[in-house]
Amino acid sequence: MKVICDRGALVESLNVIGGVVAARTPRAALTCVKLTADKDGLLLSATDGEISLSLSTARVETSEPGEALIPADKLQQIVRESTDPTLTLHTEQDVAHITGQDSKFKVFGQPAGDFPAISTFKGDADFEVTAGELHRLIAMTIFATARENSRYAINGVLLERKKKKLVVVATDGHRLAMAKGSCKSSSDEGQVAIVPTKALNLLLRLFDDADQTVRVKIADNQILFATDQAELSSNLVDGNFPPYKDVVPKDGDKKASISTDLFISGVRRAALLTNEESKGVRMAFAPEGLTLRSRAPEMGEAEINVDLAEFTGEPMEIGFNPAYLLDALKVVDDNQVQLEFKAPNKPGVLRTGPNFLYVIMPVNLQ
Repeated sequence: MKVICDRGALVESLNVIGGVVAARTPRAALTCVKLTADKDGLLLSATDGEISLSLSTARVETSEPGEALIPADKLQQIVRESTDPTLTLHTEQDVAHITGQDSKFKVFGQPAGDFPAISTFKGDADFEVTAGELHRLIAMTIFATARENSRYAINGVLLERKKKKLVVVATDGHRLAMAKGSCKSSSDEGQVAIVPTKALNLLLRLFDDADQTVRVKIADNQILFATDQAELSSNLVDGNFPPYKDVVPKDGDKKASISTDLFISGVRRAALLTNEESKGVRMAFAPEGLTLRSRAPEMGEAEINVDLAEFTGEPMEIGFNPAYLLDALKVVDDNQVQLEFKAPNKPGVLRTGPNFLYVIMPVNLQ
C-alpha cells in the first residue's frame, strides 16, 4: 500500500477513530487502526470488540492499493507532531514507512488479516434522522447516564422509536433526562435499544454537517449508524431500562418560570460556597422571586436573589445538587425554563417546551 495523505484530514480522522481503539487488551490487533486504500481514497477502521468505526477520507492520492494494520497510538502521534502539509504512507508486509519532508518513520505493525470482521451497514435503514437532530437528542441526555453502576442497563442511553417519533432517555437513579425528536421511517413497528454511552459520545464527534442524513438500523443485538463518510456499529446494553414514564411526577402544583441565563448565574454563584460535605443549594420559591442559599462549614454562606418570570402555588423551599442542575441547564436550547414541584422531599421537574424534560431528586438540607 502506498498513499499520499493530506496531514490535516488524517489528523482529524485519527483523533476520532482513536476513541474506539482498545486501551488495554491482549489482542494486538485491537490496539491498531486498519488502513484500506483504493482508488476512492483511504478507509480507517478500528474496534474494541464491542464498538466498531469505519471512517473514510477522500483527501488522499493512492499509488498502490492495499491494507495495513498499524498501532493507533504511534500513528496518531507521528501524524499529529508532523508539520508537513502531506505525508506518504508506504507499507511493506507488516511494516509501515511514514515519510515527510524532513522525517522518516518505520513502524512495525500487525498482519492485516488479524483485524477482526466488523459489522457493516447492509440493506435499508430502519429509520433516518438528521445529524443535527440526533446530536441534540444525545447531548441533552447523555450527561445523566450512570457510571460504574451495578445496574448495567442505566450505564447506557435508551433510544425508543414509535413511527416517526424518537425518545431518548438517560438516568443514573438520581436524575433522569428525556428528549424527544422526529425521524423518517416507512415502518410503524416500534423499536427500543439501550446504546452504550461510549458509542454515543463517538457519534457526537462524527457530525460535521447538521443537515446530513444518518441512517440507523437495529438488528441482532446491535445498532448501526451510517453517513456517507462513516459507519459506527455497537453491541447493545443488556438488561431492562427502568420504566421512565413512572418516574416523571405528574402532580406538581407549584410552578415557576425563570430565565435560563439568570438561573444558571444564580446556581453557579450559590455553588461557590458548597463542598463535598455540604453540596446542596437551598432554593426558596415564592411569588416575590427565588432565593438561593448555600452554607459550608469553615467556608461561609451565600445568598442570591433571582427574579422569576412567573410563579403559581404556595411558597416552598427545596434543596438540589447544583452540579446536577447545571448539567441540564448547559444543554437547554431555550431562553426560559419551567420548574414544577410538589413537596421538599419529592422530585422536581425542569422543562423546556414539549421536547425536553429533566427529573431531579432533592437533597436533604439540615
